[in-house]
Amino acid sequence: MVASKETLDALGSIGLNMYQRKIYSALLSRGVSTAGELSEMTGVPRSRSYDVLESLADMGFAILKPSKPREYVAIPPYEALENVKELQKGKLKDKLAKIEKLRNSEAVQELNILYNEGVSLVDPADLSGALKGRYNLYQHLGNLIKSAEQEVKLLTTETGLKELAENYSDILSKAKARGVRIKIIAPITSENKESYLTLKDFADVRLPERENLSRISIIDGKRTTMALTHEKVHPTQDTAFWTDSSHLASGTLNPLFDMLWNSGKIPEKP
Repeated sequence: MVASKETLDALGSIGLNMYQRKIYSALLSRGVSTAGELSEMTGVPRSRSYDVLESLADMGFAILKPSKPREYVAIPPYEALENVKELQKGKLKDKLAKIEKLRNSEAVQELNILYNEGVSLVDPADLSGALKGRYNLYQHLGNLIKSAEQEVKLLTTETGLKELAENYSDILSKAKARGVRIKIIAPITSENKESYLTLKDFADVRLPERENLSRISIIDGKRTTMALTHEKVHPTQDTAFWTDSSHLASGTLNPLFDMLWNSGKIPEKP
């Protein structure tokens, strides 16, 4: 017996290929079985069933019995999922350790030198592009804030202020601790007052003179991101323009932000 298509699809969502899904569900229905028996039940080629069972054993879905012919024992679903979770945690921990080791290595220093030398030869127009999807926008802005050395200027909306508090509080707090000055222009209402109270500990916030529908970030007067769509669009359709042109940032957007900042109001104390 093989599980329903819906159940097989669910197993696929955690990384099992179709052969693994079929073999595991068939093994569950028998408790103990051989590769040949499972091959007949599922239609998985006999030559592949051995490899599939070995991979399931490695992942924690089955146990090999020291018998002839070779038999496999099914691991109960809840226990198997815990095995997979622990396996993935271990892999992630190892990968993060390797990333951190590489980050502090001479190799990255060399790569950074190559990047800096390359950037100096690039036309500013080439250091720009579009970001599609709200997740990509969030990730990009987070990276910009992490790289900030002097100043972060953010013009955003009522909802945008809530998103800043939810997604960037830790990053902004760390930037403040590095000595980065953070300025935010955004409306404050009863809907996002808690977000303002969270952000005001490490950011200067002002109210726009008029209703603000724009989302703009300026980092160190040289790196800019501007939303091109209304925030109410579907997250997958949210689009922004980014550029590392210091001319645009310092020559156009910085003066615009400063004008809005100077005409904005300081929020009343809660």
